[in-house]
Amino acid sequence: MEASQAAIPSDVERGRSGPPVLSIIIPVFNEVKTVRQVIEKVRAVPFPDPFEILVVNDGSTDGSEQVLRELPAWDDVRVLHHERNAGKGAAVQTALREIRGQYVVIQDADLELNPHDMLPLYEKVRGGAPVCYGSRFMGDNRRLHGRSTYWANRMLNMTCNMVNGIRLTDMNTCYKMMRADVARRLHVQSRGFAMEPEITTKLARLNVPIEELPISYIPREKSEGKKIRAMDFFRYLRAMGRYRFSNFDTGPVATPPPSRGSSSHQA
Repeated sequence: MEASQAAIPSDVERGRSGPPVLSIIIPVFNEVKTVRQVIEKVRAVPFPDPFEILVVNDGSTDGSEQVLRELPAWDDVRVLHHERNAGKGAAVQTALREIRGQYVVIQDADLELNPHDMLPLYEKVRGGAPVCYGSRFMGDNRRLHGRSTYWANRMLNMTCNMVNGIRLTDMNTCYKMMRADVARRLHVQSRGFAMEPEITTKLARLNVPIEELPISYIPREKSEGKKIRAMDFFRYLRAMGRYRFSNFDTGPVATPPPSRGSSSHQA
């Protein structure tokens, strides 16, 4: 696999002295073609504060695990491994137990989003906002209108807004930048993609304000590795109802599935 040649800022240039202030979680399931490139792109983002990257290999079977084990011994990257695929939500739960930063965000292991778009979101939360979402649908999104996933997202977003009494343009975005203490209070339980409406619904229940900023978006097809399926639409709706109208714990983060290994040096 050909590695990306993204220029990595020096430790001084990006302020990487001291403990991490920002934790970036990258769940990985069968992304052998893109996972290293994504990690390199994230490492190249000139965040003003020290940051760490926590990669969770969620039982990949396509060679992603080998790619992760062959990464250089970067001090700012830690890799965790699930023995079996447990879902994106489960991978995030594993990482949340390990983060050291004051702020946290999730980055998918594909190339649909541009990691540099996390910078304005980080400045928002660093400036006092508890949560800032990166919206794929703010501004001119006419080029997406021919995609069924766009309209599914619109319907889910409208339902989420109505159920929770909020006004968002993209509740399903991967980029949900927030304070780590807020993330821990959510006690994420969904093991799959339903973690997205769960997070937004719980933030609404806790009356945590959510800001949004536009981000770029290059959607991929199922043939390119897109994993969300039609059944997830109904799982999203069920999660909205469940977490809107039932009690939920706001204590420690849920216990994730067992993981093997946590270091910057892959065995």
